[in-house]
Amino acid sequence: MTQALERETLEVDVLIVGAGPAGLSAAIRLAQLQAAAGGDPLSIAVLEKGPEPGAHSLSGAVMDLSALGELFPDFEARGAPVGCRVTGDEVRFLTPARAWRLPITPPPLSNHGCAVVSLSDVVRWLAAQAEALGIDVFSGFPGSELIIDGTRVVGVRTGDRGLDRHRQPTALFEPGVDVRAAVTILCDGVRGNLTKTLVRRLDLDVDRQPQTYSLGIKELWETPAPKVPPGRVIHTVGYPLQTTEFGGAFIYGLPDNQVTIGLVTGLGPADPLFDPYHTFQRLKQHPFVADLLEGGTLLKYGAKALPEGGWYAIPRLAVDGALIAGDAGGFVNSLRLKGIHLAMRTGMLAAEAAFDAIRAGDTSRARLVRYEQQVRTGAVGRELFPVRNVHQAFDRGFFTGVAFAGLSMLTGGWWVRDPIPATAGHRRMRTVARVHGDPRRLEAALAPPPFDRRLTFDRLTAVHHSGTRHREDAPSHLIVHDTDICRTKCRIEYANPCTRYCPANVYEMVDDGAGGVRLQINASNCVHCKTCDIIDPYQIVDWVPPEGGDGPRFEGM
Repeated sequence: MTQALERETLEVDVLIVGAGPAGLSAAIRLAQLQAAAGGDPLSIAVLEKGPEPGAHSLSGAVMDLSALGELFPDFEARGAPVGCRVTGDEVRFLTPARAWRLPITPPPLSNHGCAVVSLSDVVRWLAAQAEALGIDVFSGFPGSELIIDGTRVVGVRTGDRGLDRHRQPTALFEPGVDVRAAVTILCDGVRGNLTKTLVRRLDLDVDRQPQTYSLGIKELWETPAPKVPPGRVIHTVGYPLQTTEFGGAFIYGLPDNQVTIGLVTGLGPADPLFDPYHTFQRLKQHPFVADLLEGGTLLKYGAKALPEGGWYAIPRLAVDGALIAGDAGGFVNSLRLKGIHLAMRTGMLAAEAAFDAIRAGDTSRARLVRYEQQVRTGAVGRELFPVRNVHQAFDRGFFTGVAFAGLSMLTGGWWVRDPIPATAGHRRMRTVARVHGDPRRLEAALAPPPFDRRLTFDRLTAVHHSGTRHREDAPSHLIVHDTDICRTKCRIEYANPCTRYCPANVYEMVDDGAGGVRLQINASNCVHCKTCDIIDPYQIVDWVPPEGGDGPRFEGM
């Protein structure tokens, strides 16, 4: 229906999809290069699906400031919101009742010189710097599909507005815009819909390991007393996770008696009944954590998937007319628990390659591959290559992973098998019968925990604190290609894991009125974490951007 419409076309030199750390760093570096080189100015456009830059940006976040210093050596004088510097680190091993503090902090978790930040605030500040340099940032315009000519990316089509739930035009209908560019830089985040399409279409991961992911769930609290001083960084391992489950918790102190608490869990456990959200609630009931939050008030909530596959899971990054940067490319150091600076640095490198290609009049992969080479031989490669096998080692269990992480600091990541084999998370899931066997155990495992609404909250209350808003009569942006599998095969084999892995109560199995069940999708709850797209064992779920401006508002997160 919409393909036959006449669409407005915008021609630019460089199109950047995603106004996050990678995309805005790319835009700023392009403007800086243009200012230094002189000549005709480049036309640069940035598309952002959120209502404003930063609204959909979420991270822990302890930020390595090195890339920011490269982008703006005077970032402090410019007022960058990174003033809460790390004042101390500690790592604790939790048992159900105790919190044992490690006598030393492992070097990768030492955060001297870093800052505890709100990523949404940092992104807002970066957007202001970009706009001051004359860059057009188009908020509320998601990239819905790539425009490809053969194997060349020539631009992006933005999403249509004003469709009803059946994808028919309403009186408010506005067709999307075709934005054509000499170079498109994809910074559409973890499991980005455009990057995912490009990788699959051009087999950019054909000789790579499968990307693996974790889910980070985060809350921002205000406490009556500063039990976690500003700049204090606490990481925990152990409870409430089992030794077969990857992950850990973080607790960061902020000014004004605010505390960030979160849990990162691997999206690849064998147990299909694993529930990251309920696990996070149990974390807050631990005596050590409950004491830190005692008398506090929940301010904000959010969740986001993280690319954890590392060096060997990074796809080819350059094609004719396009580059991939940031979380879209999988640039996260899972040993240091950091990725913001890598997103910024890859965005900057992509900008340099794009600028050089446009000036040379050659935007083919042969010219743009310079970016890929600089990633591999520069600071990004020097940081990620030595930890290339760490996440894969954790697939063998917590203690094996810890042992290998320590060993990798001595061996530079080498092992007898290099790379250590990896398996996509959705392929690691086992059937309910294989894991639980006895139906009585299944019933107990599915029983939801009680929520006291003081420390622990149900999913819908949490979603309210994420500021999520979607137009109720809009088309669902969560596409399930065969819902019959959900009510039959998936229900029998895996007991519908989407209903537990989703941290926002988007997926429910409800009575179909005929003695069976059907899948109900509450798309308006979605916090855009993309977990469903990742973990579905049948890979029949596609997350696509909703109407521009819809989604969470991660203010202060």
